[in-house]
Amino acid sequence: MQFLRIVKHLFFLDFQIRKAFPPATLQSIERAIQMSEQSHAGEIRFAVEASLDGLPLFRGHSARQRALELFSQLRVWDTEHNNGVLIYVLLADRAVEIVADRGIQLKAGNKTWEDICHTMEMAFARSEFLEGSAQGIASIEATLSRYFPGLGQRANELPDAPVLLN
Repeated sequence: MQFLRIVKHLFFLDFQIRKAFPPATLQSIERAIQMSEQSHAGEIRFAVEASLDGLPLFRGHSARQRALELFSQLRVWDTEHNNGVLIYVLLADRAVEIVADRGIQLKAGNKTWEDICHTMEMAFARSEFLEGSAQGIASIEATLSRYFPGLGQRANELPDAPVLLN
């Protein structure tokens, strides 16, 4: 199993990420995040990585391990109310991971994020990347709105544009 995963990651080509997430899709995701953040006081980051390479790949790092690394690197943990949420897509594995900061994690729980990931993964399996992303963002919006409702005008603490990692 590990050997097949390594081969899949090593031969995952850059054009595949651009095919799944072309500029128009990335712009739609950014707009969805912007609109979402008008209804709650949380922060959403969206990161897509084509594949793993180097030592993380050969050591068998999971999408979850990489998502946790990116949660830190993208400073999603650094929001005023500890309510940042990272959506991480590892395209070669068609895996989605959501990492939520402690403020929202304590309220929403693991099952919430697992259900959202599953919905997104099912859409991605059908190559419905925009639809799956929009569904995921809408579900996170509902969760953040429930526990951290928007209170009018606020500062945007994190960038809304999706991050593409090749």
